[in-house]
Amino acid sequence: DSMAKRVGVETANLSSKILNQTIPVYGATTIGAEQLFQVGARYNGVIKTINFTVGDNVKKGNLLAVIESNESLNTYKITSPISGVVLQRNGNVGGITQNTSLFEIVNFDTLWAEFKVFTNQYNQIKVGQHVDIMHGEQTFNSTITNIIPSKDQPYVLARVRLDNTALNLTSGQLLKGSIRVSQFEVDLAVEKIALQELGGRIGVFVKEGEEYEFTPLVLGRSDNYYIEVVDGLNKNSEYVNKNSYLIKADILKSEVEDDD
Repeated sequence: DSMAKRVGVETANLSSKILNQTIPVYGATTIGAEQLFQVGARYNGVIKTINFTVGDNVKKGNLLAVIESNESLNTYKITSPISGVVLQRNGNVGGITQNTSLFEIVNFDTLWAEFKVFTNQYNQIKVGQHVDIMHGEQTFNSTITNIIPSKDQPYVLARVRLDNTALNLTSGQLLKGSIRVSQFEVDLAVEKIALQELGGRIGVFVKEGEEYEFTPLVLGRSDNYYIEVVDGLNKNSEYVNKNSYLIKADILKSEVEDDD
């Protein structure tokens, strides 16, 4: 047992678990219409001052430009309606405003994930369901905010709001998601990573005193992390849930040495 602990073997007690049935989905991040602002001049005129350029961060209320009106010759200020990043700037000092946008500003503190859910699955999803989201090594948790039909496409879009205040994501990045569509409780369950095959049987290693004994199991329903134990173990049995493959390797090594 002391050797097992040194190499990272860990145990857990068998107990009841709530399992989550999930649907795997794929999608991408996008910007919501409420986050994108086109900022223009109220009246045509000459640009007297312009203060930010593409890539600059602005705060709500920052002075973007000063315009001299062609009609009144008075100057007026244009300020940023939101905090965000300047994506476009259309104008320079001395230029004329022509009823066009001077700045395009986007707030990236929130992004949207849009996941495609195809016809054989979309009757299982609904607003409010939990979604686990992965992008590389990053993980996010949120819920479905909207379900949007797609014109002439065999899927709907499950739209999920993402908190991006840490600015870990940007628009257009690919995502993998897992929508939790139902839950069910089982009396006994083990971690799926604990399972090993030995002698043509599937089971786990159970700790008996200072020894580890392989115990075959009858298994039932599962989710991404746990699997139901129908028969083979009792509640509170102590089983190896981390690095059980090391014990299996040691057993197989001993069998080879015995054959020699």
